[in-house]
Amino acid sequence: MKTVLFACVHNAGRSQMAAAWFNALVDPSKGRAMSAGTVPGARVHPEVVEAMSEVGIDVANNTPQRLDDNLVSQCDLLITMGCGEACPVVPGLRREDWPLEDPKGQPIDRVRTIRDEVRSRVEALLRREHMAIHI
Repeated sequence: MKTVLFACVHNAGRSQMAAAWFNALVDPSKGRAMSAGTVPGARVHPEVVEAMSEVGIDVANNTPQRLDDNLVSQCDLLITMGCGEACPVVPGLRREDWPLEDPKGQPIDRVRTIRDEVRSRVEALLRREHMAIHI
């Protein structure tokens, strides 16, 4: 089973959406996702909670967590989203960067667009990594 770690700055938007989509769509026998941030926020952004709830995914009780060596050591793939040089580079660990707009403070229509782009990227990752889509 592969573990994917999604990372952004505050772990309150993009990375939360990506991990939630991944875990909702992956065959659980083939993979799982975690998320973290370089400077974790206090909570998931309310606009992200709202946009994800519209598609039946509840992230309201998720707690942003710090991106650290322990989390990175548990993963097979690190996907960064806007944390630039603050995200770790680990020799031998595959790393991708997804340049996604930060949903913080955006109007809900813009957050929906970001949410849908995150889903598309997660679906493409699942196909590329040969992990059957669960739903």
